[in-house]
Amino acid sequence: MGEDGPVTSPRTAPRLIATDLDGTLLCSGGTVSDRTAAALAAAEAAGVQVVFVTGRPPRWMQQVSPHIGGHGVAICSNGGAIVDVRRGGELIEYFPMSAPTSLAVVEALRAKLPGTAFAFEYADGWAREPGYEVLMWGDDEVRAVGPAEELLADGGPVRGLFKLLAKHPDLDPDTFLAEARTAAGHLAEITRSAPISLLEISAPGITKASTLARWCAEHGIDRAEVVAFGDMPNDLEMLAWAGTAYAVANAHPQVLAAVPLHTVSNEEDGVAAVLERLIADSGR
Repeated sequence: MGEDGPVTSPRTAPRLIATDLDGTLLCSGGTVSDRTAAALAAAEAAGVQVVFVTGRPPRWMQQVSPHIGGHGVAICSNGGAIVDVRRGGELIEYFPMSAPTSLAVVEALRAKLPGTAFAFEYADGWAREPGYEVLMWGDDEVRAVGPAEELLADGGPVRGLFKLLAKHPDLDPDTFLAEARTAAGHLAEITRSAPISLLEISAPGITKASTLARWCAEHGIDRAEVVAFGDMPNDLEMLAWAGTAYAVANAHPQVLAAVPLHTVSNEEDGVAAVLERLIADSGR
């Protein structure tokens, strides 16, 4: 037993590994270490399916495509989309939020939290409001820029919206989340995964857990056969659903408190440490 708790084996032999990416599987800079790559390959070789379950949009999945396994499938945008990573992030299925619901969320957050700006992930790409500052991977793939009312209007560019993003320039991230849930939590699923004041909003009932459960049901996998890994509030539903769940040592305090099994940090290959033990214990 180490300072981060024991690495224990699930009571049922695992058939599926569901892991978050940023802050969990990936090292800083979004890279996959050699040890982690080897552990993922060993799991797949042993017949244990690995599914990435991430808040990332489909367009940010190419760098992990060599490690996705034979199925090539990832659950993106906090459950909002299922994509084929091997085919350039091609959408297999997505779960849209209606334009009226999206606008209602926008209006509620603007009223309670002035200064909030919005962006939109949808079937054909992404769009943003002028006040939504882009910090990662530049702005070269944005399809449209304008106020939410125009982007979401009938005939507007945003159709098949599966993730709404809300950013605030000043609020503490956890405060932003709590206030947003008070204002609009009855309209949609609101969570966060970034270290900045950035919220990720999905259609009612759509979370990492809901889409993972759907995937597992379609493939005859019971939740008791699932081992999940995560680090941020957007992972909580998935970690609660899975038969066995681990938080990495660098996880958000709320996640560390909610998940009894811990492994070492992402920088120390915490997911790989558990996978190596699980595969060895299974005798595969």
